[in-house]
Amino acid sequence: MKARIHLVAGARPNFMKVAPLYHALLGCDWAEPVIVHTGQHYSAEMSDVFLRDLGLPRPHHCLNAQGGTHARQTAAVLSAYEDLCLAARPDWTVVAGDVNSTLAACLAARKLDIPVAHLEAGLRSGDRSMPEEINRLLVDAVADLLWTPSEDADANLAREGVPPERVCRVGNLMIDTYCALETQILAAGTAQRLGLARGEYAVVTLHRPVNVDAAPALARIVERLEALAADLPLAFPVHPRTRGRLHEAGLWDRLERTGMRLLDPLGYVDFMNLVEACGAVLTDSGGVQEETSYLGVPCLTLRETTERPVTVTLGGNRLIGEDEILQAVPSAVAAERVRRVIPLWDGHAAPRAARSLRERIEGDAR
Repeated sequence: MKARIHLVAGARPNFMKVAPLYHALLGCDWAEPVIVHTGQHYSAEMSDVFLRDLGLPRPHHCLNAQGGTHARQTAAVLSAYEDLCLAARPDWTVVAGDVNSTLAACLAARKLDIPVAHLEAGLRSGDRSMPEEINRLLVDAVADLLWTPSEDADANLAREGVPPERVCRVGNLMIDTYCALETQILAAGTAQRLGLARGEYAVVTLHRPVNVDAAPALARIVERLEALAADLPLAFPVHPRTRGRLHEAGLWDRLERTGMRLLDPLGYVDFMNLVEACGAVLTDSGGVQEETSYLGVPCLTLRETTERPVTVTLGGNRLIGEDEILQAVPSAVAAERVRRVIPLWDGHAAPRAARSLRERIEGDAR
């Protein structure tokens, strides 16, 4: 009898993390991987294109659990996933990352005594004003198996008193995804189609509330992007939420006049082609910090803290404030590209996670 494993995803980064694990489990004679899409982000832009790029089937279950606020979103997923577990109980639930779907599915499963594995466990920014930080803390407190990407994550869990037998460092599954698709990414030609010369432009991604929700802060960032675009080509795939905030604040037309490439959200392959070929990235995203560190692309993170400090200590990431944008971005583009090595970020994290899960299942059966 195969173990039914729910792989729960609600946002684009979740799919990038569960995809290599899905493929690893699909080749195992002991596992039945089942993709559960919570619907936290459900649109062709934010989900469907990623399924295609990542070689994933259409989700086996779509919960369509959407909500406007954090509480409503969490409640919708919690209720819908509980219903699914009662109707088609899994042997294990795997949740990824730190979005509201991650917390909600974890709580629903554990209250039904279904064991949970947390993929990308142990990350901490130390900033509890971030909703993601609250989700990380709560999920790691109740999940049964914590798969960590790096040594600092292990240390965070040890400091919080998590028993070591619940922790297994497997590495970074985002890197597995890149390695699996590298040939397609390098051949995609996205930057070339946009008229961007290799190493001579910067990529911008912004979506964190601290940067885009308050009109004054967003206006200050736009002012700096305007000045930056006067001398440096910029490619800016605009998150739907950020696009809405820009229009609400009357800032969209200002960006359009700069001539920067304002793009709809891109699929994984096209986006990573842009990143791989650029001179630097200005971002507030978590996953981009990891991908740029692996590629050796300078990354400037527009945040005061990061839950991925290994990207700063061992990778090419640097935390900056908005006042540093105009100096930091051109300097990063001009800097020499250095590809760094972070332990276990090697494209083989998914097989390690699958092996860890099998050992746990077999141990529980004894």
